[in-house]
Amino acid sequence: MAADAGSSPLQLPCVFSPKSRQYLALCAQDGRLRIWNTDSKTLHQEYVPSAHLSATCTCIAWGPCRTVKEGPQRKKRKSEAVQVEEKADLLAMGTAAGTVLIYSTAKGALHCTLDGGHSGGVNCVQWHPEDSLLYSGSDDTNIIEWDLQTGKMRSKWKADRAAVTSLCVSHDGKLLLSAGQVIKMWDLDTKEVYRKFTGHSTAVTTLRFATTRPPDSNGLYFLSGAAHDRLLSVWQVRQDGKDKNSVVSFTLTDEPRHIDLVASNTKEEAVRLSVVCKDGQLHLFEHFLNGPCKKPLSPLCSVQMSDTKDSPLPIPLLAAALGADTRSVLLAYGNHLQPVMERVEINTAERHLCLTRDVQTNLSISMETAVSKVKTPIVNTKSRVLVPGLPGHQAPVKGMSQGSEKRKKDTDTKEMSIAERLGEIDLSTVSTEKGAPKGTATLQTDNFAVLLVQGLESNDANILNKVFQTRKEVVIKKTVARLPLPAVLPLVEEITKRLQGHPFTAVLMVRWLKAVLMHHTSYLASLPDLVTQLGVLYHMIESRVKMFHKLTKLHGKLYLLMTQVATSDSSTTVTDVDHTAKLVYEEESSDEDEASGDEGLPDDDSD
Repeated sequence: MAADAGSSPLQLPCVFSPKSRQYLALCAQDGRLRIWNTDSKTLHQEYVPSAHLSATCTCIAWGPCRTVKEGPQRKKRKSEAVQVEEKADLLAMGTAAGTVLIYSTAKGALHCTLDGGHSGGVNCVQWHPEDSLLYSGSDDTNIIEWDLQTGKMRSKWKADRAAVTSLCVSHDGKLLLSAGQVIKMWDLDTKEVYRKFTGHSTAVTTLRFATTRPPDSNGLYFLSGAAHDRLLSVWQVRQDGKDKNSVVSFTLTDEPRHIDLVASNTKEEAVRLSVVCKDGQLHLFEHFLNGPCKKPLSPLCSVQMSDTKDSPLPIPLLAAALGADTRSVLLAYGNHLQPVMERVEINTAERHLCLTRDVQTNLSISMETAVSKVKTPIVNTKSRVLVPGLPGHQAPVKGMSQGSEKRKKDTDTKEMSIAERLGEIDLSTVSTEKGAPKGTATLQTDNFAVLLVQGLESNDANILNKVFQTRKEVVIKKTVARLPLPAVLPLVEEITKRLQGHPFTAVLMVRWLKAVLMHHTSYLASLPDLVTQLGVLYHMIESRVKMFHKLTKLHGKLYLLMTQVATSDSSTTVTDVDHTAKLVYEEESSDEDEASGDEGLPDDDSD
């Protein structure tokens, strides 16, 4: 799965190994790769990136299962039956520095490094199902085909005008899906575009082939999911080429984070789908793909998890893998540093399920049994651990000294209040120039989002005025994109209130309203009482649209009048025409006032 290309906080990769699902690989906030054994529920291996590879891991993907040798083995007699078992071994990791690391679980060490290809961060990696090939997509808009046998770049081509955020190879290894501004299907033999699809309005984070049928049979389908989008779209590859729009949609409670899919081989076989969303819920779908479906499909079953306290709190699900049995699902939940893995039987006859677990007990048991089973590669003393943060963050974690373990009682540091933060923020002094002085205040987009949420919750006009007075389109869009969903409707209500105020404020609010509609339309459309909540805004926009039509006609008439006046006297400049028109208007107005005043007075002759 790809990262969100900068439109949301960094998504931590989390992937189950193929076929047996024996391992769970994930990158936690500390920048380390951890591989957990799902059978024994223990930590299997841990990889610490060395200093020269210190870049945040943005995406990970397991390679196809293969036969590997783990250490020296004795020679077997001919009479002994030799049973070769294929296991998940190689793991590809894309980094924000533009390199791709290949890690071997059999060796417990780095297999090779693929570098020198991308000039931007790697957003997605995808293995070829048969050949020793790997595909990577990057912010530099290029796709690279790597040869794992030589460790070198085999081919490279420009895929889109925007960053490549997701990739997927077909089951037969002949087609490649890529997502940038649009979704493209490539012929891997010729590296030419086979089809184009409209895609999503935000960065596509997931692409999966849903069927294994050939593309010339009208039976090839694939699905896509995007950031800030609560719909999974299914696309059909048609022979007549009329396949630019999606044919089926699956509804979600939040944007998709982890997807597992059991593909359909025939029309009589349904596609099974599990989706873990950003809000920590799991949704299970089952559908027969046979042409378009007008209505979005609801989940067959939705699963949530919570703890066993008196006031239960939700436990976020990290990933889910479908088993051979339709009822069996392998779950990973908790946190990325210490996930809990469990195989459960889900009764899909119930639409909503809530599983309660004692996470603290599970964590303590896992920690005790995981001791002495970790294979950590030997690293030198110059190694450094990554700080959690945005992709490309390379600041090392400072080691704590012995004297700093106890906090000093006489420290004067204290958390600043909202009023103090607002006092120090001066939006008019924000400068993006390179030569700006160091003392100049700069307000990050994250600060805008935090302050906006605080202002909406506390209904503080001072905070809201500070945020709403910005005029930069980019800052407004990114701030709205970072808002949590519960804050979207209060923001719309605040915008509606301010649109009815001063014209200058209304112009700024139109920009905020435009950003909200761009990023959160799918969320607003899912609200049950949308008409009552947004009725005032709708009537206001409708009245202004009608008034705008009248003002446009008036503007046209005035323009024609001024053009005729200007052409009638060629010696008069445009400025003189404007001035003359103003004087004529004032004289006519004064004459009309006098005439209206005289009508109300009696004639002198009548006396």
